[in-house]
Amino acid sequence: MRAFIALPLPPSDADVLEAMGDRLGFGRVIPSENVHLTLAFLGDVPEADLAEIAEGLESLSPAAFTYRLSGVRSFGNSHGGHALAMGAEGGAPLKDLHDRVRSRLYGAGMPLERRRFRPHVTFARLPGRLTIEEEGKLKAFLEREAHMAIEDIPADRFTLYESILTKDGSVYEPLVEYPLAPPG
Repeated sequence: MRAFIALPLPPSDADVLEAMGDRLGFGRVIPSENVHLTLAFLGDVPEADLAEIAEGLESLSPAAFTYRLSGVRSFGNSHGGHALAMGAEGGAPLKDLHDRVRSRLYGAGMPLERRRFRPHVTFARLPGRLTIEEEGKLKAFLEREAHMAIEDIPADRFTLYESILTKDGSVYEPLVEYPLAPPG
């Protein structure tokens, strides 16, 4: 089962990102119900291992916090496509949650990619090769949305998701939600 751990966005903030993707005018917009900030991608995990991981995450309860999204950017992926995302700024609380999740995963024997944590929220996927018209639209979009920000996004829980691949893109099913402790 393909799985990952992420912070879900409140529906109102996820709707803003979906609307931004719609304004681009091409590519595949991520539906608001699939918008999230990934803390750890697990890949294909046997169900027995996933149950152990889920159990290990239950006792993890850092304090809730808020974060912001800003800076629309385009970046490539390993499949030749591109994505549009906003960077996430959550300071020490976000990094601490990420580090704690990864520590629990290591403790459960889960091999994880070794890459720097660059928190972001993807809201659209673009084709690997853009037409001249699409390149123009992308440039105008990035200039127009460059200063877009979403402030005070509550991080009050994180979720273990199953990622189901379909011909229309991935569908993310929440498996377990883990509440964060009230601040203070």
